[in-house]
Amino acid sequence: MPTRRRQLASEQRQVERFRERPLRPSQPDLKLKGELLVIGGHEDKHHERLILRYLARRVGSGTLVVSAVASEEPEELWEEYEGVFRALNVRHVRRLSIESRADAESPKSLRVLKDATAVFLTGGDQLRITSMIGDTPVFSRLVEIFASGGMIAGTSAGASVMSETMLIGGGSNGSHRIGPDLQLAPGLGLAHDIVIDQHFAERGRIGRLLGVVAQNPRILGVGLDENTAIALNPSRGFRVLGEGAVYVVDGATVTNTNIAEEERDRAMSIYNVTVHLLTQGDRFTIATRTPSSAPAESIEKELGAAS
Repeated sequence: MPTRRRQLASEQRQVERFRERPLRPSQPDLKLKGELLVIGGHEDKHHERLILRYLARRVGSGTLVVSAVASEEPEELWEEYEGVFRALNVRHVRRLSIESRADAESPKSLRVLKDATAVFLTGGDQLRITSMIGDTPVFSRLVEIFASGGMIAGTSAGASVMSETMLIGGGSNGSHRIGPDLQLAPGLGLAHDIVIDQHFAERGRIGRLLGVVAQNPRILGVGLDENTAIALNPSRGFRVLGEGAVYVVDGATVTNTNIAEEERDRAMSIYNVTVHLLTQGDRFTIATRTPSSAPAESIEKELGAAS
């Protein structure tokens, strides 16, 4: 019993420490040594499972924590992913259940994240993620895991939420139109200088990503097809995994756009925007905004997946 009381007291101190001095990815003294696995949604869970296999390899003998905080059906998603990751030989898989901000501030939740080497955020509604865990002790612990070399992974909504500014809605599958239809909100800020969109080609989202970049060409637009991911290292850029494509929209070369002058609902124009199309094995350096190629088979060989 005394040991249990000491453990509870230690967990409560950690909560209080994070409340007093929360960790945030933008802190200049914080070096982010980990990796983000950003998945465009509908990743293969039953056959080759290449993307989830990559995550399982990164976990190794460590602990993977799965959170379905974004979903209105968390129990079903947890059961599905637990089965997939155990089939991929991840021995230690835990569930982080967050139904309110109070849950994200509890010693119990931090106990689940103790010794975690990777955290996986499922799909659903990205606003549920930010509103539930933003600037809570749980979020500080995620930043701590990421900073110390761990992996933070997310699919669909769990992918969009990684960036400083996230897309939460709006835009049709046609040309982008000026106006309030495009909906943006603050994200978790784990990935700097980019905006992430998912289910990209499948839902015709190139127009809205161009709209985001037109609003501020400093931001790099990254659109991921389904069953496609980027493994992103903050200091080195990313490489592509999976069967689809990654679209990179670079506005640094833009010479003109009508987005600030024309009436709302007018079709947007934008000149000299650069669009890269990357597939498995390809790499992209964010600092220099340059792509490079590599054989797709190199990823399959690395992960021991069938070609």
